[in-house]
Amino acid sequence: MSNEARRRVLIADDETVTRQMLGAALTRAGYDVVSVADGREALGELRRGSIQLVVCDWEMPHLSGVELCRAVRSTGWDRYIYVIMLTSHDRPDDVLAGLEAGADEFVSKPLRPAEIAVRLRVGERLLTLGSAELTIFLLARLAESRDPETGEHLERVREYSRILAISLSRSGEHADHIDGEFVQLIYQTSPLHDIGKVAIPDEVLLKPDRLTDREFEIMKEHTLHGARTLEAAIQRYPHARYLRMAREIALTHHEKFDGTGYPLGLAGSDIPLAGRIVAIADVYDALTSRRVYKGAYPHERAHEMILEQSGIHFDPAIVRAYLQNERLFAETRQRFGDRDLLLAA
Repeated sequence: MSNEARRRVLIADDETVTRQMLGAALTRAGYDVVSVADGREALGELRRGSIQLVVCDWEMPHLSGVELCRAVRSTGWDRYIYVIMLTSHDRPDDVLAGLEAGADEFVSKPLRPAEIAVRLRVGERLLTLGSAELTIFLLARLAESRDPETGEHLERVREYSRILAISLSRSGEHADHIDGEFVQLIYQTSPLHDIGKVAIPDEVLLKPDRLTDREFEIMKEHTLHGARTLEAAIQRYPHARYLRMAREIALTHHEKFDGTGYPLGLAGSDIPLAGRIVAIADVYDALTSRRVYKGAYPHERAHEMILEQSGIHFDPAIVRAYLQNERLFAETRQRFGDRDLLLAA
């Protein structure tokens, strides 16, 4: 992917004033701007060229922004296309629809052109991770392939993590620490949370019953194995932020807010934020999934257990973000979990 491709931006909006305002601002910011008035024209431009950055309105004639995203994600492009959606829709259902369609970011109206330019810079950086994301997911699939009962675990955990990160970025005490890049990185790297399980013996990892205390101690070592594996990659690529976040998640997603977790017994804010987010995503998925030693709990029971562990296992601020989005959690579970739910019925 060339730098030239990343510097071209497609603006798709049926409002002439918006196109002109954004076009002028992004041109001043150094982008080569292509503007179109509807989703169908936008799709045509993407098919003709190598544009990888798109700013589109939610509501457009012929193809809406959501429909454009679906068309982009369902087409076998030889490149990733980063889509920023302009919208006045900010209800949870609308956010879910946009995420399902494949939008990378949402910017609420009224628009601030300077903000769009900053978010495009984030998109440019993330586009350089295209091959890295593929590698990450393949490595995670390798770990998951050793456990045939995890189903769509990776897809669910990454979706839950992204839902929480987006919510936290908008309000609360963690808002200043989460930007669009953080959201995308946690979505990319959370599938590596259990990569260290590749080093766990089969007689422990695949045991068709509850683990003994000794076996559980062996299982807990997957956090250290995963961190060491990713640390080796960091030594080779020290500036790769996605590797650092992946290591944090692999090492700390089993730490607990009160300090009783493993492997390091970290507590509170000493636990990296990404690890605290993935902790809830991973536990919610474990509770609502079938395992050899348990059935799949319904959403309502998992909800109660998460609330009970606020301030004990989980960061209370992230529990509040979960509460604001529990409907999205339940819908995501259903969307990616039909196979597990049927087995557990």
